[in-house]
Amino acid sequence: MPTPRPVHAPQSSSAATLGDLPEWDLTDLYPSMDAPEVEADLKAMLDRSVTFETSYKGRLAELAAENVSALVLAIRAYEDLEDLMGRLISFAGLAYAGNTVDPKTQKFYGDVQEQITTASSHLLFFTLEMNKIDDAVMDAALEDSGLAHYRPWIEDLRKGKPYQLEDRVEQLFHEKSVTGAGAWNRLFDETMASLTFEVEGEKLSIEPTLNLLVDSNPEKRKLASEALTKTFSDNLRTFTLITNTLAKDKEISDRWRNFSDIADSRHLANRVEREVVDAMVSAVRDAYPRLSHRYYKLKAGWLGMDQLNTWDRNAPLPDADSRIIPWTEARETVLSAYEGFSPDMAEIASRFFDKGWIDAPARSGKAPGAFAHPTVPSAHPYVLLNYQGKVRDVMTLAHELGHGVHQVLAGPNGPLMAPTPLTLAETASVFGEMLTFKSLLAKASDPKTRKIMLASKAEDMINTVVRQIAFYTFERKVHTERRNGELTSEKIGELWLSVQGESLGPAIKLSEGYETFWTYIPHFIHSPFYVYAYAFGDCLVNSLYAVYEEAETGFQDKYFGLLKAGGTRHHSELLAPFGLSATDPDFWKKGLSVIERIIDELEELDRA
Repeated sequence: MPTPRPVHAPQSSSAATLGDLPEWDLTDLYPSMDAPEVEADLKAMLDRSVTFETSYKGRLAELAAENVSALVLAIRAYEDLEDLMGRLISFAGLAYAGNTVDPKTQKFYGDVQEQITTASSHLLFFTLEMNKIDDAVMDAALEDSGLAHYRPWIEDLRKGKPYQLEDRVEQLFHEKSVTGAGAWNRLFDETMASLTFEVEGEKLSIEPTLNLLVDSNPEKRKLASEALTKTFSDNLRTFTLITNTLAKDKEISDRWRNFSDIADSRHLANRVEREVVDAMVSAVRDAYPRLSHRYYKLKAGWLGMDQLNTWDRNAPLPDADSRIIPWTEARETVLSAYEGFSPDMAEIASRFFDKGWIDAPARSGKAPGAFAHPTVPSAHPYVLLNYQGKVRDVMTLAHELGHGVHQVLAGPNGPLMAPTPLTLAETASVFGEMLTFKSLLAKASDPKTRKIMLASKAEDMINTVVRQIAFYTFERKVHTERRNGELTSEKIGELWLSVQGESLGPAIKLSEGYETFWTYIPHFIHSPFYVYAYAFGDCLVNSLYAVYEEAETGFQDKYFGLLKAGGTRHHSELLAPFGLSATDPDFWKKGLSVIERIIDELEELDRA
């Protein structure tokens, strides 16, 4: 399943005012869950996987040394199977995301997961054997042009060689995943989707309740926070068990694979060095007083308060535009901003609207948040939103379409090399947001409007950088403490409050009940330590956008080159054409200084 973008807090709205919101058309993948094509492909997947194993298991070292052309054919067959399995699980996952509480959809998703696990167990030998090929033999084989095409994939694959286990242990880990971490992930999703929150006598699902945290009425924000606290508290035992189990599951895997740090497996998947991430985290935490602490002090003053309550953190500013933005206007806003940067970018983004690739309404039982799912290169991406008609929802649309454009451009690299590490994947999405924000800011007609827009952007950047690094710090604390034994709900709550207090600063009062708000963050469950990728992407885009504003020509071509590369190149190679390097100690400070300058301007506007 795809991982949703950071959970800030969307807004509620009237469906009539929003206009007709699109629902995605998944028939480009399969006609329906019970379509004969699904059954036929599930059977073909298993049959072809068994045949593949019979044909190649135990032979790869020999082929690399003596018949490289046959090895290339094996990789192509493996790639075709990856595409087929990706199509099936994408369809099942998207159908499930659209309605996580429907028993038929739940069963379909679970059954497809199980059958893919069974089929892929016959393919597991392939990557394990590829990594057992002697380095000298592989280097010689890569002189063949056919195999050289797959060099980026092979080199990435072999980076995991030190952490690879004996074949039968790998097989066990793989087959148990569906009843291990996968099952706990599903329990979280289905539990979260089924929760109700009572606000003023009305029972709401999680999305509309979170939406109330940005209502202009402070009493409604408070009531929503109290409703969230009550339901989270009532279900705390379940979420604590899920968290403890998954943290232990990860510790077992890390220990067997000899990862020395609790986040090293994520760094490996992201193709980023631990030192680079540590430098970023340190830079952001050092900047808390200059960023979030300073901003929230300003915001408290704007709202006439000495201290903000936790439910006021994302409150709209006085005189902020609180109108409902119709879907047609949101579409035009984003496409116009994309067009201003590149007509090609706008054309690709427009396909999502024109061809039924977006699911926008907030429905009961639908997965919360937003995401762009790449599916497979033989198809196309899909975008899920919970559109409620506020400015943040427009920015979310810009964000997810940035992902979508990236996924379309990277697709020609094929199933093995199209996927992009999370750190670089977030670059395209945040860049799409920045284009949209800058386009809107240029139209600001007076200082008051500009101030509100700048404040909104500062808030979003703090949510994307400061909040996500606080999340990462929280995860590190939880996984570290879990190694000493199970954590109580109270202990997890203490860890949560400690990182929230550090990151939010003295201008926000941590309200009673806020210690339970760790429970609803899906990233902790689905993708441990994913969250730092948002801060990575935001800081990178701040630097990248500065290069764009100063560049006379050629930036768009370089940018498209970055997106088209998919997972074929390291971040150092991709950033070099822009004169940027994430290994430069000052790189992160430059990115953070963009946020600082926005807060500087807000202070100046306050004094004016």
